[in-house]
Amino acid sequence: MEENCDIINFKKSDKYFLVFASAFVVLLVLTNVIGAKLFASPYFGFALTTGIITYPLTFLLTDVMSEIWGAKRTNFVVFLGFFLSLLMLVIVQAAIHLEPHDYWSGKAFGIEGDERQKAFEFTFYAGYKLLLGSMTAYMIAQLLDVKIYHYLKRLTKGKHLWLRNNGSTMISQLFDTFIVNSFLFYWAFGWGFMQGIEVMGVIYLYKLAIALIDTPLIYVFVSFTKKQIDFKDEAYE
Repeated sequence: MEENCDIINFKKSDKYFLVFASAFVVLLVLTNVIGAKLFASPYFGFALTTGIITYPLTFLLTDVMSEIWGAKRTNFVVFLGFFLSLLMLVIVQAAIHLEPHDYWSGKAFGIEGDERQKAFEFTFYAGYKLLLGSMTAYMIAQLLDVKIYHYLKRLTKGKHLWLRNNGSTMISQLFDTFIVNSFLFYWAFGWGFMQGIEVMGVIYLYKLAIALIDTPLIYVFVSFTKKQIDFKDEAYE
């Protein structure tokens, strides 16, 4: 019985899959928590959402999982991330509506209690709307990413990893960027149409740049993991 409960007895392939799947879910949930904030991009000062720090990495991870474990397992992780994001939404809403304690109402770190509560509510209120948009965009973009990835893998007979990595990400990120940020900018922030289009265009260009920059990482992750699990690619899913 002790042997069956020991995580060390997991197959090596399952251990690595668990690591990649866990990293994917953490990055996804963090994106929904931090994504409502806008920051000025380096050098040019364009407005970007902080979700750009974490979310592009989820596409890298789905591509790695697609390459090694195939479409079915990767799509399972995509759906898992969706339902855990819903769980996060429920917990966040419960936290917002809990009655603040007197200690929370006092002054701390130079912020009055009422201001602190409003800041807390605003952050997660915007995040709530962002989450609705991101869940819609997420399901479309991630499932599309996996589908395009394997289509390109079959088309190239398993060659040109860089092509399916970047090709699938470029198309899926286009859908994701314009869906999720339409919810955020037009619903949560109440922006004008052209203002939203301008910022979304800049965000998409930055995502493309990140996708190109992280191309060497997929080679590193895939090569290292395949060696660790004695991987044999028998089919192009």
